[in-house]
Amino acid sequence: QVQLVESGGGLVQAGGSLRLSCVASGRILSINVMGWYRQAPGKQRELVATITSIGMANYAESVKGRFTISRDNAKNTVGLQMNSLKPEDTAVYYCNADGYRVAPVVAFNSWGQGTQVTVSS
Repeated sequence: QVQLVESGGGLVQAGGSLRLSCVASGRILSINVMGWYRQAPGKQRELVATITSIGMANYAESVKGRFTISRDNAKNTVGLQMNSLKPEDTAVYYCNADGYRVAPVVAFNSWGQGTQVTVSS
């Protein structure tokens, strides 16, 4: 199995910044895409940003210009720098990874447990 553990959530005032981090562990052969999703109360989980193994990033329109996703392939980590936070960014943020694990070689898609981000107005 591949486990993902997030860290870095918390409470911040509107206009502030937070940085989320996620580390993947387990019998990992390769990770193709890592990303961040979020789910606000009463809403469906939505994509925030993803990044491929070669650094191609994709962002939701609502966070473009404010959030930056980054990745360290050697350490199997992904980060999300969130600036100019708004109350509507309040949600539980989940890390996701898609790739292959070894022994046997099979595809995986794993989720972290989530970390709460709360932005006060």
